[in-house]
Amino acid sequence: QAQLAGSGGGLVQPGGSLRLSCAASGFSPDYYAIGWFRQAPGKEREGVACISRTGRNTWYDDSVKGRFTISKDYRKNTVYLQMNSLKPEDTAVYRCAADQRLSGCSGVDTEYDYWGQGTQVTVSS
Repeated sequence: QAQLAGSGGGLVQPGGSLRLSCAASGFSPDYYAIGWFRQAPGKEREGVACISRTGRNTWYDDSVKGRFTISKDYRKNTVYLQMNSLKPEDTAVYRCAADQRLSGCSGVDTEYDYWGQGTQVTVSS
């Protein structure tokens, strides 16, 4: 079955960097848009970034524009989220998801069909 495995989270100081990975099993990200979402305790889940099936189109939430970059490695069936200049407000559980319907991509969680396990990102001194 199609599965996603998110990894790469950890504890970093403000201004630091992390790279999250979303590894696809049972399917190729060539045929799915991939999104990254996050949820902090007591807050709603929010879209962070997404990339289209072809990788030609991306979307970023305003809160991460200029700091985060989403990309695909087709050989490894993996989507990455490079996170730079991290802020305490970025602290959350991050999850990746796959959408087989959208030609582009969406920051809305209800558009996605498959979800990976969360990985904790903590930004603190």
